[in-house]
Amino acid sequence: MAIVVNLYYTGSGGNARKFAQEMVSGGTVARIRAEEGNLRYEYFYPVDDPETVLLIDMWRDQAALDAHHASPMMREISELREKYNLHMKVERYISDEEGIPDQDISFIRK
Repeated sequence: MAIVVNLYYTGSGGNARKFAQEMVSGGTVARIRAEEGNLRYEYFYPVDDPETVLLIDMWRDQAALDAHHASPMMREISELREKYNLHMKVERYISDEEGIPDQDISFIRK
């Protein structure tokens, strides 16, 4: 059972994108991706909202996510959020162990 957390960072003056760029260029993203249990950590930019960045953050299980939240990196991330004055919206999902249902597969183009 994987846990997916979608975090929408919103700011002004391009700050959400600056935040994501600093997370990557400063090496924080690479360190998070190397953490035990991290399955995905990627930023995306919505086409119709230049002031928001979406982070898709995926963890093997709750224990791995809890360990990440207890890591020193969380302080760094919090400080960057403050630096760029970002606000967040969070969505949390638990993966479907059975995968994509047969009735949905016909809608997926590979």
